[in-house]
Amino acid sequence: MGPLPTITVAELTAYPLKGAAGTSLTAAGLTPAGFRHDREFMLVRPDRRHLSQREVPRLATLEPARDEAKLTVHAPGEVTPLVHEVVDGPPLDVTVHGRPCRGTDQGDEAAGWFSAFLGRPCRLVRFTGTRPTTRRDGTLRFADGYPLSVLSRASLDDLNGRLAEPVPMDRFRPNLVLSGLDPYGEDGITTLRVGTAVIDLVAPCARCIVTTVDQRTGEQTRRDPLRTLARYRTRAFEGGCGVMFGRLAVPRVPGTVAVGDPVDAR
Repeated sequence: MGPLPTITVAELTAYPLKGAAGTSLTAAGLTPAGFRHDREFMLVRPDRRHLSQREVPRLATLEPARDEAKLTVHAPGEVTPLVHEVVDGPPLDVTVHGRPCRGTDQGDEAAGWFSAFLGRPCRLVRFTGTRPTTRRDGTLRFADGYPLSVLSRASLDDLNGRLAEPVPMDRFRPNLVLSGLDPYGEDGITTLRVGTAVIDLVAPCARCIVTTVDQRTGEQTRRDPLRTLARYRTRAFEGGCGVMFGRLAVPRVPGTVAVGDPVDAR
């Protein structure tokens, strides 16, 4: 038997604003709720349900950046960027896929900027309080059900070999991308030890229509890669909805993770 392949961290991405573009990182602090600032902000409709690319694909074209004091969001075209000083506004009861959580309202200026760009009324909220993961074995902010998503480069390469037009990694919006695995090798992994952190892979990631949105242009195809994935990947076990591609994860031990770190995968 030859030597085992060396598995490393290939990419790290945080998503400060839920549904918007990600921020590529060279190193990231991993908290119990995921990467620092990940899904810290969210847009909500007047009924306080979260706004996503499912309804507004154009959300993908917004490019947020977060520092200690402010959230800066760039939009395509001649739109003046939003430079938002984070405030402790009034708390609002909001929902993510029907699950209750809380956010602090970030004011009329931010609400007006996003509403004008997206062409529908919405408000910006910042996560506050606590929220359990879907299986209640961790905590998260405004992510759908778990604080981290993990995918390997080899899995995307295998999928792209089946597509008429290859798609980039950002179609799947992972937080952590691994290199050195065989295609779909992440399916059989339960634990990652990387940097000073330990991460438990706890559920398959069921893919939705957001994977058909071009993350650069905000345009939707409504066919691939979902159609091709459905031909050869099994459906996720929760309700039989969506096809499995990648894994969802919960940090067991917080720490620091960096691109290039070796990964002990078990």
